[in-house]
Amino acid sequence: MKVKALITLPRFHFIPLSLNMTSLGAFIALREGVFSFPIYILTLIGVVLSHMATNILNDYHDYKDGIDISTTRTPFSGGSGVLTAGFLSAKQALFIGLCSLFLAGLIGIYFVIRTGIALLPLILLAGISIYFYNTFFSKRIMGEFIAGFNFGPLLVLGAYFVQTGHYSIEALVASLAPGILTSNLLLVNEFPDAEADKKGGRKHFVISLGKKKAAYLAVFLITLSYLLIVLGVIVNNMPVWTLLALLTVMIGIKTAKGVIRDHEGIKEFIPTMGKNVITVLSTQALIALGYLIAVFT
Repeated sequence: MKVKALITLPRFHFIPLSLNMTSLGAFIALREGVFSFPIYILTLIGVVLSHMATNILNDYHDYKDGIDISTTRTPFSGGSGVLTAGFLSAKQALFIGLCSLFLAGLIGIYFVIRTGIALLPLILLAGISIYFYNTFFSKRIMGEFIAGFNFGPLLVLGAYFVQTGHYSIEALVASLAPGILTSNLLLVNEFPDAEADKKGGRKHFVISLGKKKAAYLAVFLITLSYLLIVLGVIVNNMPVWTLLALLTVMIGIKTAKGVIRDHEGIKEFIPTMGKNVITVLSTQALIALGYLIAVFT
């Protein structure tokens, strides 16, 4: 049972976020003629470890704050369920989460030594936001921003920097839509947990705005992400192949309609949450794929 718990605890079904963002940064570098596959793999390992730490520490704190005990779990929200079911103790989860963060930090330090001190601010921001996310940022209406920044500009710029040794405006612009989509992934997943989150001391947009206004915010973020992709191509900052991401517009529209229609329920809202996950992950993946295709065209 503990083996299954160890597999379930990190919530690996959200790890494609790490793959998408790492690949995007690396493929932008590849388009510039700079790419190391071993560095790409090591970056991915470090990012996945950071992502695991984020999810595990989130489970730990939500359990200690009583949030996961009082919320209704869905396939996309409410934590892994490992701690509430008693498959692992809170101390064991904390230890695993901190070990994951420590190992990710070692990889980050290696890259700072290898590629330059200019990477250090990103590494520090990542570490601070992961460690203090649950105890500080999520209690001050900053959770959606932190998620979008980390799984957007920070990650893409970091993956690009470790390949090239410098930053670029193109990598920053290309990271904006994926980051906004990540923010929206968290935002939509917060709807079923709103009451439990409020009791546990969390403050996010679903709580502060109310579900109706937060639903319109989610629709705005979906729309904005597509507009930024188109704008990036129009201003010649992103290759035309990244417009492949627009293939997800129809599922994005269905997501938006579902958020507006079903945001007050939980059971009714689950299909919309699923559509949002597909919208986010597939759009991000297609942007990265667009860069990879642009390398060979």
